[in-house]
Amino acid sequence: MRLVMKFGGTAVDSGKKIVHITNLIKSYHDKGNEIIGVFSAVMGMTDEILNVSGYVLKRDKRKIKDFINKTRKIHVDIIQDCIKNKSYKAKAIQVVEALLKEMEDILNGIVMLTEVTEKGMDYLLSFGERLLTPIISYSLLDKGLDSVYLTGQEAGILTDSKFGHARPLLDTTKIRVKYHIDPLLKENKIPVITGFIGADQNGNMTTLGRSGSDYTATIIAVCIDADEVWLWTDVNGLMTADPNIVKEAKVLKEVSFAEAIELSLFGAKYMHPRALEPVMDTKIPIRIRNAFNLSNVGTVISKNPSKTSQKIVKSIIAIRNTALIDVSGGGMVGAPGTAAKIFDALARKSVNIMMISQSPSESSISMVVKKDDLDTATTTLDLTQLDKVIKNVRVNEDVAVIAVVGSGMRGIKGIAAKVFSSVSKNNINVIMIAQGSSELNLAFVVDNADCEKAVRSLHEAFRLGKVN
Repeated sequence: MRLVMKFGGTAVDSGKKIVHITNLIKSYHDKGNEIIGVFSAVMGMTDEILNVSGYVLKRDKRKIKDFINKTRKIHVDIIQDCIKNKSYKAKAIQVVEALLKEMEDILNGIVMLTEVTEKGMDYLLSFGERLLTPIISYSLLDKGLDSVYLTGQEAGILTDSKFGHARPLLDTTKIRVKYHIDPLLKENKIPVITGFIGADQNGNMTTLGRSGSDYTATIIAVCIDADEVWLWTDVNGLMTADPNIVKEAKVLKEVSFAEAIELSLFGAKYMHPRALEPVMDTKIPIRIRNAFNLSNVGTVISKNPSKTSQKIVKSIIAIRNTALIDVSGGGMVGAPGTAAKIFDALARKSVNIMMISQSPSESSISMVVKKDDLDTATTTLDLTQLDKVIKNVRVNEDVAVIAVVGSGMRGIKGIAAKVFSSVSKNNINVIMIAQGSSELNLAFVVDNADCEKAVRSLHEAFRLGKVN
């Protein structure tokens, strides 16, 4: 089989773990499979780079030096623990040192400008993955496997120029990736590719957004006609609920692409929401597996899952750290474009609206946003009162969104009644409700204090502890 294997940051944050995952790759390669590896940065590295950009604005060169030294120690320690051959070890350290020198020069250069542009930030963020892939490649060579490391740009991923959340230009990318990767596979080499990274038409480094390595893996899979994509993480797969809330939560053995998109958009961990886009129209399945629990088969995401997996409800998702904003005013009634003005004003301030509900009277609109965006959102909405349309802005600062997800809900009567009956039996007040016409999910808002009780009651009501 031709397998694209993506490994997240928690799977590669120590030399011991890298020895484990390179042995894992070897075991599948030795069985005659063609393996393409896609890797995230070491766990926490992306956040560290974001933090150091703040020191750049303060012209704090000492903090920059401390960051470089800390990053050097992390990666050199990993090399010492995962590569035995002295020659390969020296080459890996040499590559890492060259990249660290480049990153330090860039940071010190930006200090002079006291400004980090989106373009510059993408280039800085790329170092996390670029520092790790040579270590993985030399670790594979250390085990007798021929390997070559590439950035997403070198692999052929072409994107638009929307720095920070670039989208691939897939038609051109398909040609380029196939041109670069197919010859390596024919030579029995294992390409080790940076996740998260591409380049625009001018050769500028771009990034695909947080957790973009999943996206890289599916892009490459489509380009080279892979048989499957395996997303290796430190969890057993997608689950019926957060196991920290519901002890009886089970791994979902199989879900559809549509269900997986809903789960990722509603906060299910370890999967990029856009990662499924490239493979939606293909027959390439995605497996989410635990790299440290190989006995668990994980979750398979496919276009046409088996009938036995088509349960009415698949999972109960809780999204916390959210706030509810309700805007109202008599001037909103029958005034075309009011909602557009509100949403446009928030969009210009980069406030993402997670959920929307409007009363039939048109006199109020309720919105759910992340807590981090609340101050920006309320300030922006206060300013729109100049239009004499919005009279009141009310805020509930501590709410949670509960989403009931499952393709089997479509066309089935009584699902909403069962959901809200279960919630009301536990004396939980529902503040806001939203359901799309696809009927793949039913979402509602409760006080954060009632979140866990709501999830547990719904998990029990739909008997998800026996889902498999």
